[in-house]
Amino acid sequence: MDGVLVHENHLVPGADQFLAELRDNDIPFLVLTNNSIYTARDLQARLKHTGLEIPVEAIWTSALATATFLNEQRPGGTAYVVGESGLTTALHEIGYILTDSDPDYVVLGETRTYSFEAITTAIRLVAAGARFIATNPDATGPSREGILPATGSVAALITRATGKEPYYVGKPNPLMMRSALRRIGAHSQSTVMIGDRMDTDVIAGLEAGMRTILVTTGISTPALVEQFPYRPTTILPSVAALVGKTKDPFSA
Repeated sequence: MDGVLVHENHLVPGADQFLAELRDNDIPFLVLTNNSIYTARDLQARLKHTGLEIPVEAIWTSALATATFLNEQRPGGTAYVVGESGLTTALHEIGYILTDSDPDYVVLGETRTYSFEAITTAIRLVAAGARFIATNPDATGPSREGILPATGSVAALITRATGKEPYYVGKPNPLMMRSALRRIGAHSQSTVMIGDRMDTDVIAGLEAGMRTILVTTGISTPALVEQFPYRPTTILPSVAALVGKTKDPFSA
């Protein structure tokens, strides 16, 4: 989502035409984000504000992927959550009970107001045997004032205190890609992952068996690609370059 369809809360030029063509050609798609703060409905409203009309069911977050994973692993379980409404809502919807009393899991997500008290509780619960899950490994997030500590940084703090590593569900874990594929009834061989980051989007798509397109409207640049031992299938300046080619995105 960020860096592909929108950039700093502004529409990437041509993104609306790209999505319109997907709909006109009946090509199923999902908009993915590692951000677990917002519900899909929240994100739908934020995207609409930029000029993009995307249905709720076409938005897939690390919070939803985490809830899906936990529901498959331990249906009807319990969790202590450090995170925002996007994560707590997703867990409530699968029937999880949120508690700080001997939970099955400690689930760490994104929040703009990390509480020392909540982190301390999470550390004590993980030390006592709760399984440690994190929505994504992103170390920092953006803000108008500069970078902010994100899920990966707080997870590192908990790991340092407990010696327990979390299981990260979101990108670059291909598990998030596979759960997204199942959601739209797609197969990896006929699906393309479009992203702006080599270290999350491209590697996640690659490891899930998909062809990948790196767009340079976000984080990674063509020069940065050369620093990685893997490559995207192709590099484009933006999704606008796919307008007129959505049925065959790799045609000359």
